[in-house]
Amino acid sequence: MGTWQMQTAKARLAEVVKDAQQSGPQEITVHGRPVAVVLSRTDYDRLVETGESLPDFMRRSPLAEAEDIEFPRDRSPGREVPL
Repeated sequence: MGTWQMQTAKARLAEVVKDAQQSGPQEITVHGRPVAVVLSRTDYDRLVETGESLPDFMRRSPLAEAEDIEFPRDRSPGREVPL
């Protein structure tokens, strides 16, 4: 992933976008901390457009029809909190 400082990314936006298309996501930083990522439209579409809702996804699961699934509950009292 390429990394760009904010001021450089602003001045060279066309290059940031081109690199995102050709080389993958480009990270933008402010004072050395990552704050944003520029993605190509192809990468973005791949991430967000599954075309399937969560309930539909869960219905397709091999576990959807299983009757013997147990979800044990932790019955410990937890931790003490000082008052």
